Parts: sequence; C-alpha cells; structure tokens
Amino acid sequence: MNPILEEISLLGIVPVIALDHADDALPLAKALYEGGLPCAEITFRTEAAEESIKRITEAYPDMLVGAGTVLTTEQVERARKAGARFIVSPGFNPKVVSYCVEHNIPITPGCSSPSDIEQALEFGLEVVKFFPAEASGGIAKIKALSAPYGNVKFMPTGGINAKNLTSYLEFKKILACGGSWMVNKDLLAAKDFDGIKKLTQEAVQLVLGFELDHIGINTENEREAHTIAETFATIFGFTNKVGNHSILNGSIFEVMKKPFLGKNGHIAIKTNHINRAIYHLKKRGVEFDMSTASYDDSGALKAVYLKNEVAGFALHIIQKG
Repeated sequence: MNPILEEISLLGIVPVIALDHADDALPLAKALYEGGLPCAEITFRTEAAEESIKRITEAYPDMLVGAGTVLTTEQVERARKAGARFIVSPGFNPKVVSYCVEHNIPITPGCSSPSDIEQALEFGLEVVKFFPAEASGGIAKIKALSAPYGNVKFMPTGGINAKNLTSYLEFKKILACGGSWMVNKDLLAAKDFDGIKKLTQEAVQLVLGFELDHIGINTENEREAHTIAETFATIFGFTNKVGNHSILNGSIFEVMKKPFLGKNGHIAIKTNHINRAIYHLKKRGVEFDMSTASYDDSGALKAVYLKNEVAGFALHIIQKG
C-alpha cells in the first residue's frame, strides 16, 4: 500500500474541512496538530482551499494534507502544486483517477456500489472512499460490499461522528474514517480553535479506546504470590487461576511468582488498535521496547512494553479482543 495511505490508516481519522477564509488555515492546523491529528483533507468547495493547503504545508511540512471534493484534473494539479499529498473525490471519475494514477498521486475516489469498486480495481486502487457513508447504508453496507472484494479497504465519510466512529473502525477493512465534527462550521465561524483542539483530542482517544486490562504485581517467590492472591480473593471474592508464571486473580490482578518487568510490577492497558496506539503515542514522545513485543499466530502485533516505567510500574499495551 502507498505510504501515505498507510499513515492515514495509523491516524484512524481524517478531518474533512471546508475553509472559507485562508487566514483560518494556520490556527486550524495548529489546533489539529496539537490535538493529535496532524492531518487535514481540505475540500475544494471554497475559493480558499488552494491557498489554505499552501499555507498549511509550508508551515507544517510534516503534516499530512490532502485535497477533497476534487472534481477535475485541473483541480488535482492545483492541489498538487499547493502541496497536497493525496486526493479525495466524492465519486468515481475515470478521467481524474487515471490522471492521478499516471502521475503517482494517491487518490481515494468515492465508491458506493460494486460497479464503482470494480472500476477502482481496474486502475489498481486498494482503497476507496465510501460516500456518503451513513446515507448509503453505513457499516452494514460496507461489510456487504467488502465480501467479494477481499483486498479493498474503505475510507467512509459522511455522517461519521463521535457516536458511530468506533463501530466503523472495528471492521478490519476500514482504512480510516473521514469526519468533520471536530472542525464543524460553527466552531470555524467562531474561530474557536481551542474547542477544535479539544474535540480533536477526544476523537483520538475514541480511536485508541484505552482501558485498563490488568495490574501485574511482582513478588519474590511463589509462596508470596499465593499469599497475595489469596488476600485479593478473600477481600473481593475474585477467583484465582494458577499459571506457570503467575496467578490471575479475577480479571484485574496478575500476581507474578517472581520479579518481572517493572520495579513493582506492570500495568496493562488495552487498546482498540495497537499499531494506531503506537503511532499516536510516539507522536507524544513515548518510546517502546520492541524486544518485548509479542505476536499472534498470524504475525500481527498483540502486545508491547513502553521503555520507561511510571511509579515503579512497567507499562504494557495490548490489542483488544
């Protein structure tokens, strides 16, 4: 897959923005960047689109900026020259798709039927936009469409919001979702960039879905481990399950039979998508010890420790489900 599309997959959300004033471009980009989404699809619905793309890409060269609602090859070229790194179109226009493929510009065309998808396959595309997502049948329609097209991934846009985002992202054939709720017109009109930053942060947290999985407690030996596990069982009534290296007390505590990672033990945090979690946490300056990584039978990453301890505990993120 194209590296830009791979990065979009790790982001999980692409903010879709219609800017009426190019002067709003930089404070908006700052809000998105600091909110944890260094990405923007600037739609060509307004006269400010081209200049907005140019200003953002010059000020934030590592930000992933694309052009949306692109209808013509002339718009593709204008967007590319302004600095857009990917193109999104509302429908499947063979002329626009052909131009982008010929010039090696990543394009995600709108597709909502088998015929659209088969046209995309003819051009060698691996990712299509599903638009308008909710009005066209939502995640149920995507699941039905994806059945005969095993290698195609979807970027649903249109009607995606904080309430239904995770229901889309749970499906493995969703590359990412396009959304505008964190950059809605009212917030832009009010120039409420702090509000946009807050909603962006909340959107990223929804994507990652961090939850406590369990707490690991280090002990000196097996006898001490049994004593601690029995104490938890007496207090909370949790059932103990004895394993080779630890005793699981309910679903919350893992009492180690001998010292393990972390001065005091470890804290396991589960996430909706471990690769997205690593991507976003690295953006926050977090480092990982990949020598601790473990994988499932298919070779997919399922768990890894962070490099640094917190309060004497090693931190561990694991894939949900």
